[in-house]
Amino acid sequence: MKILINSRQFHKALAPWVFFPLFISSITGLLYRVSKDLLGYSREQVHWLMSLHEGEWLGDNGELIYVILNSLGVLWMLITGFQMFSKTISFPKKVTKGESKG
Repeated sequence: MKILINSRQFHKALAPWVFFPLFISSITGLLYRVSKDLLGYSREQVHWLMSLHEGEWLGDNGELIYVILNSLGVLWMLITGFQMFSKTISFPKKVTKGESKG
């Protein structure tokens, strides 16, 4: 139970910090791909979306930090979210021969 409480606390504490960067990255990545592949825009026309997506506007060092922190944020949210999810679902116990189900 202690792991579940810690996962929730850490998830809750980190969520506000990773929401906006992940939201920006997901929306700009989606818009870039749709604009380029489905709407027929050239790479140069939609490069500004990729610049936002990758954090290019932060400079070389800032871009690297942005990408690393975004990746770590996604992994952290997935791990803690999965931990919380796995603790809330219950799997039926296997009954071996000679044991009752109750």
